[in-house]
Amino acid sequence: MPAERLQKVLAAAGVASRRGAEALIANGRVTVDGRPAKPGSQADPDTQIIAVDGRVIGAAAGHAHLLLHKPIGVTSTTRDRHAERTVLDLVPTALVPDGVRLYPVGRLDLDSEGMLLLTNDGPWADRILHPRHGVEREYAIGLERELDADQIDLLRAGIQLEEGMASLINLRQMTNVEVARLIELLRPVPPELAWYRATLTQGWKRQLRRMFGAVGAPVQRLVRVRIGPVRIDGLHSGSIRALKAPEIRNLGAGGGRSRAVVAADAGALSEGAGGDAAPARSPGPRRPGAKSSTKRPPPKADPSS
Repeated sequence: MPAERLQKVLAAAGVASRRGAEALIANGRVTVDGRPAKPGSQADPDTQIIAVDGRVIGAAAGHAHLLLHKPIGVTSTTRDRHAERTVLDLVPTALVPDGVRLYPVGRLDLDSEGMLLLTNDGPWADRILHPRHGVEREYAIGLERELDADQIDLLRAGIQLEEGMASLINLRQMTNVEVARLIELLRPVPPELAWYRATLTQGWKRQLRRMFGAVGAPVQRLVRVRIGPVRIDGLHSGSIRALKAPEIRNLGAGGGRSRAVVAADAGALSEGAGGDAAPARSPGPRRPGAKSSTKRPPPKADPSS
C-alpha cells in the first residue's frame, strides 16, 4: 500500500487516536525502520518496520527475525527424526510470536558453527539468499597448520569444483585480537589452530571445506562470523537474539560489505605468506601443570561451507 501519514497508520493499528499518535511521535516514542519518526512523516506499514516504545506494529508485527549462534552438533533443518537437536530447540518461546513457524535462512552443516538467521518472513529471506543481491558470508577458518604461499595463491585464484570455479575473497590472517574474541564465543574451546578469514558470495555445498581440502589444508573448525552487515560480535555458542530494526532493514536491502572487510584487504596474506608475520593461533585447552605462553593468543554454514 502507498505510504500514509504516520499518525493515521498508528490510529488504524489501534495504538492511539490521531491526536494521541501525534503526541507519541512528537515525544520520540515512534520509530520507522529503527529511526525516530518526525511529526508529519509518512510510512508504509506493509513494507516498513514501525514501532512504538520498541513494540512493532503493522505487517511486521507478525514477523520474527532472529540471529542464532549455532553450535557444532545441532542440525539446521527444522525437522529431522535422526537429529538429537535442531536449531528450533534453541529458540525461546518468548522470541516467537504466537502461531509463528520459523525456518532457517540457508543452513550450516552439522559440524559447522556460527551465525544462522531464523525467520518466518519469506520475501526477506529470499533477498538474503538470492545470489543477485550479493549478500556476503564471512567465515573464520581454523586449520591444523599455516598455509604456505602456494596454497594461498591457489585459493585466491579459485578452485575447480563439480559446480564450476569456486572462489573466495579477502582471504587473510586473523589478528590476535580477533582470535581472542572468537575463542570467547566458541564451545567446545578449539585446540591450537591457525586461523584465517575468508568471504563467500557463492553458496555451494561445503564449499570452503572442499576448497581448502583441495589444497591439502583440511578445515578443523569453521565459524560463520558475518552475514552482510551483521556480525557475530558477543553472541556466544547456543545463544540467540532478535535482530534490531536497522539490521533487518539492511539485510533485506541486500549487499552488506562491511567497512572492516574493506579495510582488511590492506592487511591480507600477501605479506604474511612469505614474510615475518605468522597467522594467529588459538591456544587450545591448557594441560594441567602447563606454563602459559605469551606467544599464544586466546579461538559452518549455508550449503556454502
